[in-house]
Amino acid sequence: MYFGERDFNMKISQFVALFLVVAGSFLPLVHIPIIGNWNYFKIDSNLAYSVWGFSAIAFLGIVFDKINLVRVAAIILLILFAFTIVAVKFKSLDYFSFLPFKSWQESFAGIVKLSWGWFLEFSGAILLLILKNKKETK
Repeated sequence: MYFGERDFNMKISQFVALFLVVAGSFLPLVHIPIIGNWNYFKIDSNLAYSVWGFSAIAFLGIVFDKINLVRVAAIILLILFAFTIVAVKFKSLDYFSFLPFKSWQESFAGIVKLSWGWFLEFSGAILLLILKNKKETK
């Protein structure tokens, strides 16, 4: 199967964007002092499997030239990433619920920081969303 030069370059850039999303799930996403860095599997394995599932859907969309499928998967991935960030913030408040004062809980929850892996996750999903196959008409 021959993909034109332009289509082949576009597919490669889409595969690179998809690689950023999958690789980002293994990188540190949350830093908790004393405990260490957490990736998607340590945050929640079900969320990690969801990211991989939607990445597989995007992969199939890239292979079969279904740009709408790729865009839908990218939008779902962005929503899933935003949901995960909100869930991490709420979980960090719950994680320190044993402390007697609410102000202590909030200050200790504030030490949970997002790490640099989110940059790859979001950049890959945004690239999947904005890249498109342009087919030349003859």
